[in-house]
Amino acid sequence: MGISRDSRHKRSATGAKRAQFRKKRKFELGRQSANTKIGAKRIHSVRTRGGNQKFRALRVETGNFSWASEGISRKTRISGVVYHPSNNELVRTNTLTKSAVVQIDATPFRQWYENHYGLTLGKKKNVVAEATEEVKKSNSVQKRLASRAGQAAIEHAVDAQFGSGKLYAVISSRPGQSGRCDGYILEGEELAFYLRRLTAKK
Repeated sequence: MGISRDSRHKRSATGAKRAQFRKKRKFELGRQSANTKIGAKRIHSVRTRGGNQKFRALRVETGNFSWASEGISRKTRISGVVYHPSNNELVRTNTLTKSAVVQIDATPFRQWYENHYGLTLGKKKNVVAEATEEVKKSNSVQKRLASRAGQAAIEHAVDAQFGSGKLYAVISSRPGQSGRCDGYILEGEELAFYLRRLTAKK
């Protein structure tokens, strides 16, 4: 028995059982879900209708994540699934699907921020700064960083995450269809909403 996406086998709106007037058809077929896991990249191609192709990501460990408020995106490692709006089982099994909330490595974004604004993210306020050698910067670089200093505003909830080295992000691509696991970093009201959900779950 193949997986079928037809609605002919369903009852009508009044509850009447429909007569079977034909067998299953190729254009009604459904396929097994990809259940993408975190691991070394493994992608299968699937021939679809019209000779087109889908790319089934069976294992993925990195993705392209955008930081909307800064207007950049970086390739980074995915650590694990922390929340899923549809099914807790997908959190337990670390299954990557669209709209899953994941934790990603913050390093590429922290490096960009330090390079762009000359400021370090995720520093504890009370901790005494360790004696580290200052890296010499040219006058032009110092001037550029000084001109950007006023623009460097970051949300407290996001800054706090940089301290742990992990950021919350949402997957916006469909790994089982496109073979890619891309998304965006959570900020603002959306981040506050998911943080509430995560604390309520515990």
